[in-house]
Amino acid sequence: MKPEYLPPPGLVAIRGLCPRCGARTLFGGLVAFAPRCRSCGLDFSAFNVGDGPAALLILVIGAVITGLAIALELGAHPPFWVHILLWLPLTTLAVIGSLRVAKALLLALEYRHEAAEGRITDEP
Repeated sequence: MKPEYLPPPGLVAIRGLCPRCGARTLFGGLVAFAPRCRSCGLDFSAFNVGDGPAALLILVIGAVITGLAIALELGAHPPFWVHILLWLPLTTLAVIGSLRVAKALLLALEYRHEAAEGRITDEP
């Protein structure tokens, strides 16, 4: 049974909160979920976030970074090493930072809407 107050999914995503109790226990690593909430015991491994956010974020951030790199090249013509020093770390940080938020948002929405695998029943 869910409590009366649930932290908003956006806040859960940005701060890494448990979607049930609001404690800051969602992540056990950089982008890996903890096995369960240390405060209320919610099992985070029961949620299936998958790799969908990673693929989407890599494509979107890759398009944005590519556009910015092309704009810089056409506007300032910097040496190639400037592109490497600028875009490689920026892309890495953007993907990892947004992946953390996207995975947490999906987990919070799964919890809030009680998402589960589909079941086929014999009932018409």
